[in-house]
This record gives sequence, C-alpha cells and structure tokens, in this order.
Amino acid sequence: MKKITSLSAVIAALFLAGCDDDKTEVVEVEKAVVTTDTKTQVIEVEKTVVVTDTVTEIKTIEVPVVVEVPAGGANNMQVGTRPDFLIQDMDEGELKDKLAQCSNGPFYKTDFSIGHRGAPMQFPEHTKESYLAAAKMGAGILECDVTFTKDKELVCRHSQCDLHTTTNILETDLAQNCSTPFEPADPENGVVAKAKCCTSDITLAEFKTLEGKMDASNPNGTTVAEYMNGTSKWRTDLYASRGTLMTHAESINLFKELGVKMTPELKSPSVTMPFDGFSQQDYAQKMIDEYRAAGVEPKHVWAQSFNRDDINYWIAQNPEFGTQAVYLDDRYDAQTVANEQGVTPQQLVNNPELLVPTMAELAADGVKIIAPPMWVLVTEENGEMVPSAYAKAAREAGLGIITWTLERSGHLATGGGWYYQSVNGAHRGESMINNDGDTFKLLDVLAKDVGVMGVFSDWPATTTYYASCMGMPASI
Repeated sequence: MKKITSLSAVIAALFLAGCDDDKTEVVEVEKAVVTTDTKTQVIEVEKTVVVTDTVTEIKTIEVPVVVEVPAGGANNMQVGTRPDFLIQDMDEGELKDKLAQCSNGPFYKTDFSIGHRGAPMQFPEHTKESYLAAAKMGAGILECDVTFTKDKELVCRHSQCDLHTTTNILETDLAQNCSTPFEPADPENGVVAKAKCCTSDITLAEFKTLEGKMDASNPNGTTVAEYMNGTSKWRTDLYASRGTLMTHAESINLFKELGVKMTPELKSPSVTMPFDGFSQQDYAQKMIDEYRAAGVEPKHVWAQSFNRDDINYWIAQNPEFGTQAVYLDDRYDAQTVANEQGVTPQQLVNNPELLVPTMAELAADGVKIIAPPMWVLVTEENGEMVPSAYAKAAREAGLGIITWTLERSGHLATGGGWYYQSVNGAHRGESMINNDGDTFKLLDVLAKDVGVMGVFSDWPATTTYYASCMGMPASI
C-alpha cells in the first residue's frame, strides 16, 4: 500500500545571507511531498490530489523555505516621530497608555489610513513625491482630486483654479495664460494681491511643465516671489524643492505600482459646463473610463463627489464602480450664510431629520457611503466626546462613513478651528481640544464610537499608527 502526504507549505523564512534584504519578501508556495515504496520527490502540484487505490493523508505544516522575489511589495511602513510626539502631548489616561505601548510597531498598511492629496502637511499636494510619502507611511488608499485641462485631459489638482497657489505657474511664461494674471498688493490702500490660474487655462503639455509647491500664498505680496512665499509656519518648504505634477492616468499607474487602492474625487468645474462640448456626464464617465483602461478592479476604487448627480450617474451607468461611490456630504451647509430659514449647520447636524434628502432617502437612491467632515460626526455631551445625532442617523440608515481631514488644523492648543468646531466650544460647552495630542482623542472616538471606515489625513503616519496599534485589518 502507498501513502501520499500533500503538504501546503507556508513560506516563513527569508535569506539571512547571500541575497539583498531589500529584494526579499514573505510569499506562499504550494508544494507536495510524494512518497512511494522506492523514493521521495518534491514537486509543485495543484491543491487537488487525485489518488486511486491508495490511502491519502493531507496535513498542513510550517516549512521554512527561502525564496528571492523582486523588491517593493513587502510591508515596511515608516511612521516617523510625529505619532510619538502627539502621544506625549496627550492627557494622561487609558488611551495614551495603550498608544504608547505600540511605539515599536509593527506598523502596516491599512485602508483605514487614507492619504488626503498624498501627505500635504509637508509635501506639495497631488505630486508624485506626496503620494510616495503617504504610501511609505502606510496609507492603504490614496486620493487624486480630478479636474481637467484646456484640452479636456484629466489631472490631479484639488481645484480647477488653484495653480497660482499650488504650482510655480506665476514665475513661468504660462502666467500670461492665467484667468487673472498676478496683481500685486497695495498695502497703503488696503489692496491685497490676487491671481487666478486654472488647469483649463492651459493644455496638458503645458501643465506637465509646471512644478508643484506647498499650497499657499501671501496676500500682502508686492512681487510674484513674495506672493508665492506664504507657507504656514506649522508646515514646511523643506520637501518642496521637487514637486512632480501628475495626470489622473499617471496617478492610477503609480498607485498600482505602490499596491494601494484609489479614491478619486471628481472636482466641481470652475468653468461653465459643457466646456467646449465636454458635459458633466462626459467628465464623470471619463474618470471611470481611465480606471477601466488601466485594468483596475472596481472594488479597489472609491469614486467621490459632492455632486449627487455624479453619484447617481455612477450608480446607474457604472454600477460596478457606483456601488461604493462616496457622497461627500455637505447637506449640513444647505442654508445660506445668513441662515434665512433660521437653521444653522450645527442645528442640522443635531437634527438630521431636517437634512434634505434624509439618510433613508440617500440609502434608497443606492448611496452606500457618505463622507462628511470630522466635526459633523461628534459632539460634546456631559463633558465627553460622543457620536453626533447625524452619525447615529447615518448608521441607522445602513450607510458606511468615511471622514476628513485629520492633521489639517495646525496646532490644537487654541481648539483646532473648523474641523473641530463641534467639540472646541465654538457652539456649545467648553472646548475639549487643547493640545496636539487631542488628535488621537478625536480619532479614537471616530473609530470606536462612530465606527468610520476610514479617515483622510494630511499626514497618514498618524492614522497608520493608530490603526496598527488597535489591530485593524491590514490592506490587501
């Protein structure tokens, strides 16, 4: 009688010598050990074993095997010193103790950690360098905000008309193409500097000649150089010496190489649509078509828009992508600045039944994921930070939630501004935000109590640290 033992070998060891560590990863290989009356062979086989007139035993064991593979795929996330800095600044308590215990990692890539325009706290937004930094910090999903050029090609910019603050266009010959060429400030008469340069002012070829810079301007600038030199003190120009602009298609290819998922936002056009025959639906379709052309699986793409018509279009015309389209929810801001109907954004958040459409109506339309800003999801109650009525209503309607944007508020000692307005005393109670470590306090409530799927961050190392420390699923 013959006995055949099939072994599913889990590769669990790496070369310690004789190979480059940077070219080594842990992989799985299927092997089988076949034993006959006369000899033993190790061969590669399929998982299905067909045997006639024999007894078959199938066992699983761990076998160390060294396999050399190309570099680039193994997890090697680097969160740097900022998470530790934030933890040291936290109020004493259980959360601080828990996070402090994770300072040595391991840190890994998660879909909870979303790179907002890359890593724009310190790198020029929507540049190759910013995306590379975010991926290195463990962002499992990266964002290209999508707009279009004069020749209707898709590029990554947060706004169609932000080239004057995010690129070097004003110091190039292309400045003459700007919708509003640079006009210097006149401090004596209280006149601020201004300029307006749009992607739709130039062709794709011209766009590619520009370089990205930190998004900022100096309204008191009397020269182009002064106007361009406006980076906030809590950011830096240290990594702004090189900013490679990207087309939407180039971002897709880069993200594929990096092994990350993708969340493009279809930006609202600053020009009248249709633009030279290019309609809003053409625009929405072109963005999806570029993922199809690149062979990206729809489950790896979360298309975003503030425009519900875009979301509804994707659901109807591109259902494989529309099923996880993200509605960037600004219903809280439906009233005019003067609040003519007597309802403030905060009141809408606290009374979500007043939102139009309601949560239930969104769900009935096929929307599955919404993404409001962070402050909309939390409130203060008896001195504690808790989920808002809006957050509870969204969950009750079965909607998934993503939120934005962590690490975009500078120092938090004075309350954190707009993104923290529901818990910093701006609307009710005392401020619950008084130190930079409160970044993690808010993040913990968003993750554990609100139950968000992911958080956009201008510095993904912070969200990666938290997700890894809390044992969230790795991005696969």
